[in-house]
Amino acid sequence: MYFFLFLLTVASIIGLQTWQTLFNNFAVEQAGVNGYQMGVIQSVREIPGFLALLVIYVIRFIPEHKLGAFSIIFLGIGVGLTGFMPTYYGLIFTTIVMSFGFHYYETVNQSLTLQYFTKQETPLVLSRFRSISAACSIIVGVIVMGMLKVFDYKTIYLLVGVFLTAGGVYCLFIDPTKQNMPVQRKSMFMRKKYWLYYVLTFLAGARRQIFVAFSVFLMVEKFGFSAFVIAMLFVVNNAVNYFLNPMIGKAINKFGERGVLSLEYVSLIGVFLAYAYVDNKWIIAVMYILDHIFFNFSVAIRTFFQKIGDSGDIAPTMAIGFTINHIAAVVIPLIGGLLWMLDYRIPFVAGAVLAFVSLVFTQLIDRDLKLKEQA
Repeated sequence: MYFFLFLLTVASIIGLQTWQTLFNNFAVEQAGVNGYQMGVIQSVREIPGFLALLVIYVIRFIPEHKLGAFSIIFLGIGVGLTGFMPTYYGLIFTTIVMSFGFHYYETVNQSLTLQYFTKQETPLVLSRFRSISAACSIIVGVIVMGMLKVFDYKTIYLLVGVFLTAGGVYCLFIDPTKQNMPVQRKSMFMRKKYWLYYVLTFLAGARRQIFVAFSVFLMVEKFGFSAFVIAMLFVVNNAVNYFLNPMIGKAINKFGERGVLSLEYVSLIGVFLAYAYVDNKWIIAVMYILDHIFFNFSVAIRTFFQKIGDSGDIAPTMAIGFTINHIAAVVIPLIGGLLWMLDYRIPFVAGAVLAFVSLVFTQLIDRDLKLKEQA
């Protein structure tokens, strides 16, 4: 299972990193997208994540591991078609296709990881995959920078899309499953005892979406970063995360979920306020890297659930969790795009407020863990 998830995770990161590295420049230069339209596109991008709860019903007919492979195929198709549709509505269509692939794979990936690894192994495995993803992103960033010197956006998107689709087809013929695993419930439900996991997941999705939708857009629109500089920044960012990610899993095992998440949220308050009020583009670039570092701490939310959850609830709860994560994510980019047109600082100040609220709820984690132990 580790090898299988490794292959699909690498494919997923190749697709997402290529799409993200080029997208803001492609959207502005080729499609003439403005701040409001970018907000709409980013909202549309999160609709498949909002619909991740449907995974519960899909796995009644398709095993989880095969759904993961099919998801990568969809990701490849969406990425490959992006360059062929350099219009506002074309970007909406290709973004939806790409996003279904990415979000459904992430849902399956989280579920299989929590099912197949122990509570001590899971933080290490999740962090190791983040480290592998960072290394893969570095390679993709370097390749994209090189390809930008030779190819146009359309060709780059097409080549990567074909590669991903072929990789997804290959993984359809791999069976990494075990026969003695706990049977997963294949119905939709929410349990009162998981309420803190739901709240933290919701807040993480809302806060993260502000970063995804507007941080790079800020660097491109306000500070004039080129596609080459954005790609170079991604490489530096992922080089840092490659070395730091393995430490996060160890930190979760040593200091616990509450300690790790508290550090994340305190730090993100400062990062978002810097986005809003700092006018030095290189400081903003550093904030972008710090934002990525602290985002990786969010794996502690999933390890927290693994410690309080029942073994048969993993697959449906991961699907529900992904949907909860994207409830705000569907709305926030749209609202944020409108607020951006009034003052670009408003979305980032809202991100700081969300980080503070997350910090408050995080203090309840140890209480829930004690209740689980007592039960």
